[in-house]
Amino acid sequence: MNWATVTIFLLGILNFALNRAVFESGHPLLRRLSLARGALGRRVALGVEFAVLFFALLLSVRGWPGYAWAYAAYTAFNIGAAWLILSRRV
Repeated sequence: MNWATVTIFLLGILNFALNRAVFESGHPLLRRLSLARGALGRRVALGVEFAVLFFALLLSVRGWPGYAWAYAAYTAFNIGAAWLILSRRV
């Protein structure tokens, strides 16, 4: 494994932790969703997160280490969004 693959994998763990923290935060916007729509939304969000992680890992293993920087930018965006939601600024 190269540095890009390890970096993307560790950032992927962070992104899944951020998703879980946001979904368990009890934010008013998330409480407005019905139970069925909320459960479906969580599954879709985690599925999309997995797809982004999978393809970033796949591309980094195939010799495209620049995707580590792209995935780091994606993670930075997720950190900012999670911070806004968890601090109740949104």
